[in-house]
Amino acid sequence: MRSIFTKIFLWFLATLLFSIMALIATALWNNRAHRIEEPFARMQAFECEQAGAAYRTGGGPALAAYLASLDHHFPGEHYLLDARGKDLLTGENRSALISQITPPTWFPAKRSQVHAQTCDAGQHLLISRTPPRAESGISALDYGWILVTVALLCWVLAVQLASPLRRLKETVDCFGRGDLSARMHSRRKDEIGDVSRAFDRMADRIETLVRAERRLLQDVSHELRSPLARMGFAVELARKGPDPDAALRQIKKDIERLGELVGELLEVTRAEGDPATRERDEIDLAGLVHSLVEECGLEAAARQIRLPIQNGPGVMVRGDRELLRRAIENVLRNALRYAPQQTAVEIAVGREGNRALVAVRDFGRGVPPGSLDQIFQPFFRVDAARDAASGGVGLGLAITRRAVELHHGSVRAENVNPGLRVTVELPLSDS
Repeated sequence: MRSIFTKIFLWFLATLLFSIMALIATALWNNRAHRIEEPFARMQAFECEQAGAAYRTGGGPALAAYLASLDHHFPGEHYLLDARGKDLLTGENRSALISQITPPTWFPAKRSQVHAQTCDAGQHLLISRTPPRAESGISALDYGWILVTVALLCWVLAVQLASPLRRLKETVDCFGRGDLSARMHSRRKDEIGDVSRAFDRMADRIETLVRAERRLLQDVSHELRSPLARMGFAVELARKGPDPDAALRQIKKDIERLGELVGELLEVTRAEGDPATRERDEIDLAGLVHSLVEECGLEAAARQIRLPIQNGPGVMVRGDRELLRRAIENVLRNALRYAPQQTAVEIAVGREGNRALVAVRDFGRGVPPGSLDQIFQPFFRVDAARDAASGGVGLGLAITRRAVELHHGSVRAENVNPGLRVTVELPLSDS
């Protein structure tokens, strides 16, 4: 009885049996209360009057014809008796039938039933004897198909209700055992479908958070090895080497690098956090890019790099302002880092169909074609030695991709000879 399938099936089957018994009990009660006796008695009274009239007007032949008509239209045998029980048609004594008279019933009986009706002020008695149920060909088995059909329908309904719940249990078990890809993918439109889709949404959020945590742990363990090893070596040099100042400068540099790494990792974690907890605002993309260009102005001026902007007015997107700001800033600062001195970093803001575009191009040496997609992976460096010297940790463009994908957008890189162009696409807020 712990199975919901068994409970549902037995509940509907018990309801069906109760309904049948209630109908039978109601019919028997109506029969006992003589609620069907009145129309039956009226019909017999009419038949009795007609039989008496036929006998008075036409004698035996007319009565025989009328009784034969009754036998033909109503299954059974019909006799017209006088007050002493004598058969007016054959002259036989049928007083024994009078002792077998039974009240009319709703259901066919297992034995013959005898009914009687008096007419002509009690002078004549019409006797009708109906055949038993076996003679009529009706049995309880004739109605059994109804019970079987309804029981089958109850079974189908129980299967329809219990099967998705069993599948949901199996999916939850798989998810609990570590299979984060387990989903229901239900197409039902009822409450069970709502529960299944709610589980899928919850599983998506949990998978996002768990995978972000695993990736963060892997990235941190990988990136901390080199600076920690260098710091340990520098400490030994400071203690025993001839130039402790150089060792301390290396330690300071590695500490700054670790601090930058921690900050970038926090940004990655924020970019991969639960989307349901984010606030989304209307953002003027051109205004956001203008403010970023102003913040990078000093850095660009120090290397004599121009920052021309090609604006497209009215480019509005909806999302997390701070996250999008950091995403575009990473692209801009990455271009400034690799742009040669006395060149330009071109920025263009516009729209294409229902998408907003932000393109940033530098005039540096570009990226090998096989690495165009890899530059958006965490800790990937085209030139490890050069990036380490410039202070990058290889997380800026990874943060950009994850933040943009969180806003249902995309980011791509392409060589434009000379230089590299990174394009960010975001859905417009009115799309």
